[in-house]
Amino acid sequence: MTRDDIIKIAREAGLAHFHDSEGHCTGITDSVLVDADKDQDDDRLVQMLMPFAALVAAAEREKVAAWMIARGYATGHGDTIEDLLKEVEWQIREQEREACIDIVAMHGGSVEIEAAIRAKGGK
Repeated sequence: MTRDDIIKIAREAGLAHFHDSEGHCTGITDSVLVDADKDQDDDRLVQMLMPFAALVAAAEREKVAAWMIARGYATGHGDTIEDLLKEVEWQIREQEREACIDIVAMHGGSVEIEAAIRAKGGK
């Protein structure tokens, strides 16, 4: 994710930065909270970061899904990056098993061997 992507997502989430009297960045908040009480500001900051984190996670999840689709993998019901990785891992195992079955068939192997390979995939 590029710096511009992060800035765009932060703006979509309603975040802004603010500075102290010397011009140093002192945190991230929305403009309403610049003069607010520090404890309330901290609580609000956490509340504001949650949607930001969700947007970042969604952007990263979309990148993984796009990678999978570009390589011919289905994304299934991947609600998280972990779900997508489990999905692609399962699909790769299935492809490997089918490739083994094809090799057995090409070399005149028995249907029993093919069946054993298929049965192993279910476990």
